[in-house]
Amino acid sequence: MPKQGLYIGPRLRRLRRDLGLTQAGMASDLDISAPYVALMERNQRPVTADMLLRLARTYRLDVTELAGEDGEEHMARLQAVLKDPIFADIDLAPLELADAIGSFPGIGEVLLRLHTAYREEQLRLADLRAEGSPGGSDPVAEVRNFLAARRNFFPALDASAERLAAAVAEAGGMAAYLAGRHRLRVRRLPSDVMYGSLRRLDRHRHEILLDETLSASSQAFQLAQQLAYLELEREIGDALRDGGFSGDGGRRLAHRSLASYAAAAMLMPYEAFARAAESRHYDVDVLARLFSASFEQAAHRLTTLQKPGQERVPFFFIRVDEAGNVSKRLDGAGFPFGRHGGGCPLWSVHQVFRRPGEVVAQWLELPDGQRFFSVARTVSSGGGSFGEPRVERAVALGCAARHADRLVYARQNGADPARATPIGIACGLCQRTACTARSEPPIGRQILPDDYRRTRAPFGFSDN
Repeated sequence: MPKQGLYIGPRLRRLRRDLGLTQAGMASDLDISAPYVALMERNQRPVTADMLLRLARTYRLDVTELAGEDGEEHMARLQAVLKDPIFADIDLAPLELADAIGSFPGIGEVLLRLHTAYREEQLRLADLRAEGSPGGSDPVAEVRNFLAARRNFFPALDASAERLAAAVAEAGGMAAYLAGRHRLRVRRLPSDVMYGSLRRLDRHRHEILLDETLSASSQAFQLAQQLAYLELEREIGDALRDGGFSGDGGRRLAHRSLASYAAAAMLMPYEAFARAAESRHYDVDVLARLFSASFEQAAHRLTTLQKPGQERVPFFFIRVDEAGNVSKRLDGAGFPFGRHGGGCPLWSVHQVFRRPGEVVAQWLELPDGQRFFSVARTVSSGGGSFGEPRVERAVALGCAARHADRLVYARQNGADPARATPIGIACGLCQRTACTARSEPPIGRQILPDDYRRTRAPFGFSDN
């Protein structure tokens, strides 16, 4: 124990309150003055070794418990809490945190309790969203429904974007058009200068700044999206007017989606892209090269070709990561995506991570007999320079079986449509009894005991 004593004022105050004593009462018990007790509680006087012994004898306490370093555990808990992303912009030095805990342990406890309540509320909202409760509206789900209801086709945006694309071409390209029309210069800067931004509009300097590690197709897309924000706000607003969003989150996401839609329509104008898609039998790699786009951009654009009188193959599109999280989903082909649970592991979109960069074609059959044709491939984002992290995802593009013969992949795949892979929407909704890839039984089906018989499938369940 240090000879000069310990500064344990908050702990001493808590002890006094736990004992139901006033400062004058404790002073009388310890044979000291009440002001001295107040000074020790405010850490303006140390608690000496002699005073610790008096406290231990008077109140029958363990002196080591009174002088112990229980602040270390408190410190560790608070440090863990402060790693939460909501505190990411607060630069709190360890010494400041230690001072706060030492002087005001109650404040630390308040923070811990508030953070626990915050986390519980976050989990509750996540559960509400999964259940589709109005109290937990999911902006991502709202935008997916908004796009699906319109088959991901916005004719006014397509028409305006096509006229804008013609003006850009006449000006000599996107950079020349932005300079002439908006007095904006395009600059490409290193990632560390961009501070996490891929694109930034600097109105003060009349510049559009781009991260130089972006691929050529991504840079072109970012410039087209910025142009959509500059010139197509009225058209985007008109498309959003009847969206029926429950909050700002859904509306903002939809606004960004429509700006991306307009950017794709500028880079891949409807009529030219639709003609090329039909003549090249929907070969996504060829289309991407023809229009200087990425595989994902071209595949995404194929889902929008539903102009009345000029309809092309209706596609669905999905993008997932290796954990099965869906980051983009569009349905123009009547594919019944599951709202809850993971996807089917038998679908190649979950398997192509083992075959990076290769297009994998597959016939699919749902439990109700519907058949679809799907192509899947890995795509990556990020990277662009040494040491930069790269994110790998998989995308799948599919159509109903009746359209498959128009796709180069079905013509050259050689697979027999009659031997389609039996998949389900999600295990909880799939009634296939013999599936060995199942992770859970179907909702509403009784699990059978395996005392006398163990099936190859992970679960045996009743027929009703």
